[in-house]
Amino acid sequence: MAWEWRFEKADGSTTEAPQDPGDFGTQGDAESWIGEIWRELLEEGVDQVSLFEDGTKVYGPMSLHAAAED
Repeated sequence: MAWEWRFEKADGSTTEAPQDPGDFGTQGDAESWIGEIWRELLEEGVDQVSLFEDGTKVYGPMSLHAAAED
């Protein structure tokens, strides 16, 4: 199974991440990665992310702005 993030602008359009993380082997690996890099993504213009498993959306969009407000 491959887990991957889709990076989006606030309007839902897809955008490129400042670095390509590739695919993750587990959901936990993907979520750990986003937890470490979300601030950088936000600074680079990514507003929200969605998580996919083998092309099927698991959840999202999840705002990175909400995390910054905590």
